[in-house]
Amino acid sequence: MEILIKALQLLLALSILIIIHEIGHFFFARLFKTRVEKFFLFFDAWFCIFKKKIGETVYGLGWLPLGGYVKISGMIDESMDLEQLSKPPQPWEFRSKPAWQRLLIMLGGVLVNFIFALILYVLILYTWGEKYLPLKNLTYGVMVDSTAMQLGLRNGDKILSLDGKEVENYMSVVHDIVVNNTKTIQIERNGQFIQLEIPENAIPSLLKSSIPILPRMPFYIYDFQENSAALNAGLEKNDRIIALEGFPTLYFDEFKSLIGNYKNKQILITALRNNADTIKINLLVPETGLIGVSPDFSFERYFELKEVRYSFIQSIPAGIKKGFNTIDSYLKQLKLLFRPETKAYESLGGFIKIASIFPGEWIWQSFWNFTAFLSIILAIMNLLPIPALDGGHVLFLLYEIITGRKPGDKFLEYAQIAGMIFIFALLFYANGNDIIQLFRK
Repeated sequence: MEILIKALQLLLALSILIIIHEIGHFFFARLFKTRVEKFFLFFDAWFCIFKKKIGETVYGLGWLPLGGYVKISGMIDESMDLEQLSKPPQPWEFRSKPAWQRLLIMLGGVLVNFIFALILYVLILYTWGEKYLPLKNLTYGVMVDSTAMQLGLRNGDKILSLDGKEVENYMSVVHDIVVNNTKTIQIERNGQFIQLEIPENAIPSLLKSSIPILPRMPFYIYDFQENSAALNAGLEKNDRIIALEGFPTLYFDEFKSLIGNYKNKQILITALRNNADTIKINLLVPETGLIGVSPDFSFERYFELKEVRYSFIQSIPAGIKKGFNTIDSYLKQLKLLFRPETKAYESLGGFIKIASIFPGEWIWQSFWNFTAFLSIILAIMNLLPIPALDGGHVLFLLYEIITGRKPGDKFLEYAQIAGMIFIFALLFYANGNDIIQLFRK
């Protein structure tokens, strides 16, 4: 069910964004009295699910959910309709319009995607506000995996700043280290100030690690797994484990580092029940070294979260700022792909990876947040100067505006084919990465 919910959220988000994007092209085309022959959600290769002609335009639903399109008369696009171009230009055709009008038609989709994302962020902040965990509120410091340990971090460290700059939101720490090319981390360890130098080869590992840095938390039992040794031995939900074989384990990471040493052995676990009664439980640790419990990682239980509410007027500048910060962040992430030393290309994902960012349950706040983010991604990716994308058309139009010479139809035809081949190869690579990652799990 969780996979289905993620897939449905992705399908709905992409459908909304494709329609919004194509409306941008459609609006400017009609503004400049350019004929739009088709307006399709999803591709209709060989056949379509639904279509209806209204006025000059056929509106329809294709069967291949890899995008959508508007077919504009007199334009070399993914339809590769060369027969129309062999005839004399007509006043209503794209090729008959001034270069500046054609430029706005091609930028229309990207422009509307950006505006739509900003509107979504404004409405999200107005409706739900913001709630996050301030980095300074991590009372017990951080809990780190082997990747973060390569940075020099240790369990219990309190992160103070990155390159001397304070970080407000805990969730921004790893992001800022990766995209801002951070050189140093300032921490407090056992009451002492320490500055860590970040190794130059740290980014590839951070990109591959799912959650390298977590808030350090006490070990409360949230739930039990099937055939749980802990449940069978008498532990209960909400018990807090505080010791293992007499060794204090006040935090989950301390327990985790010790339990693997007792595979197939009888151990004594000390726990607090109702935060008052001390209980002692004997249990046999299975061969796996796991006792079958899920820790409670809900931030609200241990830390004071910061919540900010906005009036409608306040949400407008705040939402616009959030949108532009997201654009800046994504551009920095995109630059990593062109730095081979980061190996960011190995983390490039397709539809499975995109779907995985949605939660396993339908939460409208999360859905609209991710939809706004995907709208920005769609806009930026379409601006890349690759033939077959909007950015490729824009590149050729800018060349025409600057030089006064229009590229030949044959050149545009071959460029379109080359661009489509490149895009399909990129889709194959990205989705292939997804499949490989599934088998590695």
